[in-house]
Amino acid sequence: MLAALMDGRALTATELSFVAGIGASTASAHLAKLEAANILTVVKQGRHRYFRLASPLVSRMLEGIMTFAAIGAPQRYQPRTTRDAAMRLARTCYDHLAGRLGVALAEALVARGHAILGDDAGELTASGARALSEIGIPLVALSDNHKRIFCRPCLDWSERRPHLAGSVGAAIAGHCFERHWIEHIRDSRAVRVTVAGNAAFHRHFDIDLGALAADLKLGPAKTASA
Repeated sequence: MLAALMDGRALTATELSFVAGIGASTASAHLAKLEAANILTVVKQGRHRYFRLASPLVSRMLEGIMTFAAIGAPQRYQPRTTRDAAMRLARTCYDHLAGRLGVALAEALVARGHAILGDDAGELTASGARALSEIGIPLVALSDNHKRIFCRPCLDWSERRPHLAGSVGAAIAGHCFERHWIEHIRDSRAVRVTVAGNAAFHRHFDIDLGALAADLKLGPAKTASA
């Protein structure tokens, strides 16, 4: 249930019980404990109650747990599915992009001197601010959000390399959704890259989605569909 909320959405108890494959009463009991522990918060709208992660810090904690589990747990054979492949290629991590696409974006910014990423902190350079502004993400809009860390690395659990988080990462993801470069895949944190997005990522960041998905058994229609 927590993983389903890691894309920043708010879902009802019924929706979360369906995602987890458990009964409504069991889901409600778990959700009540998570709310009491300040891991989840509730938004009321009419007769409905929507659950969401209490803050981006919860998502960061969950991503860290997933990364630790992927590195420290004994490796077991598990058949890969199309859903798994889509998650590994591109997904949301709360409000920023993760998976191979998220990592490729971070590495492209670092390689061009647009960003500096350390183990626990990051910095957007002057050239990075100009580059983002040129594609429609003004630095002023980013710096206005004083409640968020401006720029930081987030270790990707599937790639084990950092993707870009903080308000800069969120702004890039938001821009990609607004321009319809990516779109949500129903009932999943995975995102689909559109034809326009495929061209845009190549043009602005020199990212080849076909190469990123080469060993994931996702055909061109699924990696760059309209």
